[in-house]
Amino acid sequence: MRLRGSGKKGKRLRIGNLELPIAPMIDIVFLLLFYFMVSATIQKQEADISFSLPGRIQQDEPIDMPDEQVVQILANGQALVNDYPYDSPEAPRYRQLETMLNRFREASESNQVEARITLAPDDKTAHEMVVKVMDACSHAGIESVTFAFAN
Repeated sequence: MRLRGSGKKGKRLRIGNLELPIAPMIDIVFLLLFYFMVSATIQKQEADISFSLPGRIQQDEPIDMPDEQVVQILANGQALVNDYPYDSPEAPRYRQLETMLNRFREASESNQVEARITLAPDDKTAHEMVVKVMDACSHAGIESVTFAFAN
């Protein structure tokens, strides 16, 4: 590197080899790493907490429970159980009703009673809608299906 001075010729200034001592910096980095590792607390995540969910209990003797569900089918094809609507009448298959009927069958089997379904279609209900509800019963594994008609 040249420096221009007051003289006629430029003077050269030599800077010796600058060395940055790395060993002390590595020591400091390891000390900081060790400090943070020791001072950190390990928290148990919620996913690691073990617990057991209750299962189904098999009954020794039958329990008196409503072993029959009435499925009303309105004129527009809407299926109702306990005044609760299941699925849309436009759906090609009643999957929500099927799921509910499957749970009803499992509960009846646990209590050692037969699951029974009574279909109560409206007078103006299309046969296609009645068949869709009967298909849902069949897919749920319910074999005892009867009809109720108003007088």
